[in-house]
Amino acid sequence: MIAPSAIIRPCSSSTISPRVVRASRPLPGSVNHLVIDCHVHLHCRAGECQADAVARLLRCMDRLGIDKACICLGERLVAQPDAKELCRQNEWAAEAVAVAPDRLLGFVYVSPNHPELSLELIDEYYARGFKGIKLWVCQLCDVAGNDPICGYASQLGLPVLQHTWFKTTGNMPTESEPGHLLALARRHPKVNFIMAHAGGDWERGLRLVADQPNIYPDTCGNDPESGFTELAVSLLGPERLVFGSDATGRSFASQMAKITGADIPDDAKRLMLGENLLRLMPA
Repeated sequence: MIAPSAIIRPCSSSTISPRVVRASRPLPGSVNHLVIDCHVHLHCRAGECQADAVARLLRCMDRLGIDKACICLGERLVAQPDAKELCRQNEWAAEAVAVAPDRLLGFVYVSPNHPELSLELIDEYYARGFKGIKLWVCQLCDVAGNDPICGYASQLGLPVLQHTWFKTTGNMPTESEPGHLLALARRHPKVNFIMAHAGGDWERGLRLVADQPNIYPDTCGNDPESGFTELAVSLLGPERLVFGSDATGRSFASQMAKITGADIPDDAKRLMLGENLLRLMPA
């Protein structure tokens, strides 16, 4: 995930436009079925308020025929949020979703450092229509503090999106690799986990979790590489893969091309681009 080059002021909730931008028809040659991006971060450009950033995001989605996007985290990346920051980031996401509720879906940002608060946040934002839970790099994801969070996710039927990466330069001390998610998923077999970035080193990541049926790798965050999607489908099947872009750190076009340009059947593309994620989220 790439931090924005500039951080600017968010709009207050009172200044958010109530307008809703609807998807245009897909361009010729693009997909003509449901497309949901499971992994988007909304960042504002210099001089831009939150409503303007949402409008810009929707214009980009429209160019690619992306129907919906899942928003998580706030307008800036905070690796170790305190309680106040967790609350602020979730409210930022909720305000963004409110601009275009038929296009944007919220994922609750929580932390094993604050398990009780995390449960309260899940409660609040689930009631407000959020569709999933986001874990990032507060702690390695197999820590005990995530057990009550995952237990509640199981109870509510919410998927858990967890950042994973193998870094050649070495991970941050609290940055999870796919093996940490594998341990957590084995403890919580009734929770559906979305493995963000397919582990970065995707061949290692995919092979490591291939036999764990409640882990669903997403396709986001890397440059498109030949063979990635084909290998993922051969190892896990198309039913366990979901489309993500990691926008705005990555472009929709480059990340979507991993699926639309892959040598896989059209039915597999349809599942990965939207139907699998729709199945994982509550109605």
